Amino acid sequence: MTEAVFTGFPGFIASQLIRTSINQDSDLGVTAIILASEREKAEKEAKRIEEETGCRPIRIIDGDITKEGLGLKPEDRSFLEQKKIIFWHLAAIYDLAVQRDLAWKVNVDGTKNVNEFVSGLSGLERYMYFSTAYVAGNREGVLMEDELVRPEKFKNFYEETKFEAEVLVEDMKENYPVTIIRPGIVRGHSKTGETIKFDGPYFFLNMIDRIRKMPIIPYVGKSSSYINVVPVDYILEASVYLSRLSAAEGETVHLTDPDPHPVEEVYRSMVVHLTGKTPKGRLPKKMAAAGLKNKGVRKLLGVEMETLDYMDWPASFDTSGAERLLKGSGIQCADFLETMPEMVAFYELHKNDKSFQIPIQ
Repeated sequence: MTEAVFTGFPGFIASQLIRTSINQDSDLGVTAIILASEREKAEKEAKRIEEETGCRPIRIIDGDITKEGLGLKPEDRSFLEQKKIIFWHLAAIYDLAVQRDLAWKVNVDGTKNVNEFVSGLSGLERYMYFSTAYVAGNREGVLMEDELVRPEKFKNFYEETKFEAEVLVEDMKENYPVTIIRPGIVRGHSKTGETIKFDGPYFFLNMIDRIRKMPIIPYVGKSSSYINVVPVDYILEASVYLSRLSAAEGETVHLTDPDPHPVEEVYRSMVVHLTGKTPKGRLPKKMAAAGLKNKGVRKLLGVEMETLDYMDWPASFDTSGAERLLKGSGIQCADFLETMPEMVAFYELHKNDKSFQIPIQ
């Protein structure tokens, strides 16, 4: 029997990947490597999954990816060494405003430790590593799945450390069954809008909501760029499918929207669905950036300053590899604008719940 092992639990994507994996294979065993400080939350989430799916008990073991051997107890390590393993590495610092030392410790050193641990598993069937499409940094033009080119500059330390981590995982492809997943900016479920935190595109919803009573809601800057936002259900279905597809071994896959929309169209749709108004006029990007340098303004609007870096970035993601591998699976990325009502409705329902909001730095 195969054991699916996850880091990053009880985070949203790891939790949903477990649900999706179990729904597709009811005999699958599941082990989650968690920080001891997350045990109460992890046990509650595991119980919910067990009740929803009827799966066998999820094995929760304490560990720490920043430690050698992942900080596992000998008996937990021994258990995993005797199993056929699909290893999912999702644990990372995803905050765009993260400081470099912390991001490096978790994203780079942590991934190095996971790589070393995985390389010692004789029953390894697949190593699924979650990177990001934004390892491209400030590179422009069409970005290919089979490229891992160090850019001249990164927009933030999150991008930089995820690039360095992916370099380490890329080196494993020659000897181990590795699949690297590069998601775009992840949003909630395309049909329900469900998510557990309002970051990424939700920062724009925060801002729009907090200025909704203004007589005019302006566009921010002027952009002809496209923004790549993907629903979490596409990431889940595609990733689990690829984890069992032999053709995906050794591949790096852009799980990005093959038909993204212009930034300004997305912003306009958000304003219309959230306020019933149509945006008019423009706030120059330099003026917006100057305002967001003030922490009080950032907190008032619920926006991280780094969000602006993605509004006029002239790049697009090639998805030919993803399309080739997913052909015949029926798995497709839902259209962002068509499913905007579900996203906004979920946001409206939970926007005042502080547990959904990201602490603004």
